Amino acid sequence: MSPGRTLILVENLSVPFDRRTWQEARTLRRSGFDVVVVCPQGHTYDCEPFELRDGIEIHRYALSATTGGGAAGYVREYATAFWRTATIARRLSRDRPFDIVHACNPPDFLLATALPLKARGTRFIFDHHDLVPELYRARFKNRRNLLYHVTRVLESLAFRLADAVISTNESYRRIALSRGRKAPEDVYVVRSAPDLTRFTRTKPDVELKRGKRFLLAYLGVMGPQDGVDHALRALGFLSEQRRDWHATFVGDGDARPAMIRLASELGLADVDFPGRIPDEELTRILSTADVCLAPDPKNPLNDVSTMNKIIEYMAMGRPIVSYDLVESRVSAADAALYAQPNNERSFAGAINQLLDDPARRAEMGAAGRKRVETELSWERSEQALLAAYEHALVSQRA
Repeated sequence: MSPGRTLILVENLSVPFDRRTWQEARTLRRSGFDVVVVCPQGHTYDCEPFELRDGIEIHRYALSATTGGGAAGYVREYATAFWRTATIARRLSRDRPFDIVHACNPPDFLLATALPLKARGTRFIFDHHDLVPELYRARFKNRRNLLYHVTRVLESLAFRLADAVISTNESYRRIALSRGRKAPEDVYVVRSAPDLTRFTRTKPDVELKRGKRFLLAYLGVMGPQDGVDHALRALGFLSEQRRDWHATFVGDGDARPAMIRLASELGLADVDFPGRIPDEELTRILSTADVCLAPDPKNPLNDVSTMNKIIEYMAMGRPIVSYDLVESRVSAADAALYAQPNNERSFAGAINQLLDDPARRAEMGAAGRKRVETELSWERSEQALLAAYEHALVSQRA
């Protein structure tokens, strides 16, 4: 007998491209839950309106609105997402009710799309991926205008509606307890962890180095808050000291066109931007990379956020250069060399230092891989995820 039926709501990325959400969905399915996911369609991957994969139903909607990098674009996008998510959730619950609605932010209003279900006894889980108020400030020049205050209200609403909260790390848990006013027993830490069957090193491909001695790699989203501009300017400083490297920036986002222009303005001919790429090509790049980059600048968002790129670099046994951020240290520990926050010359110096020290690179890479196999393994996170579900279901029965 199934322990229940769960509806997972996502807006930020398509599924299964959203690796954390897909891991959660698969864990729940293996534990006997009937799992249904509602998410946007991808542009290159996950384009089908409906897919049944690994026993999980995935219902996708089109998001024609684009942010364009501005606040008005986000309002249009989120309004479209709210309407389409609410419509699909209502349709899917007609014949068979859901026991749990599990909403992954951003945005924070996703639980509100299922309010009619809560009135019928469905329990709510808020999967707190991002600090949306801090994200708004990071993207829009630290503004505290009307839209910023709206994000605070919506965050408060999400916490209030939730019967259980899933936090990605201890810093987020503290925010759920303080700003969210949740009871300690209602908040569970489910850290992001890579699928180690997916992140497995292969033979390095020297062709990726484009005739250079070293390959530097960045993997991740390219938004204004992600620090790709910091990495590029750091590479500009590094090029003043040495030119025996090639760099590749894998990923996409609304800042990517501007980053391509910035690389050109800085005269960085040894940099490429392949966009989003298949897993096989990504594995090949990370298996070849000598140093991986985590240039997220220090701000109220990044300092307390877990960077998925860091965990994925560690899974591939790669040494990392990162700014010295609270949660980046928690994740990487000895697998990273930490530059002075927001100091691009310091970041360049750390890269230079590692390129000159192959023994240290190997030691750091081995330490990172061991850490994700043990202390940061998904098996540990699975236990917390299932405990959060049990807590929500017990409160439902009570």
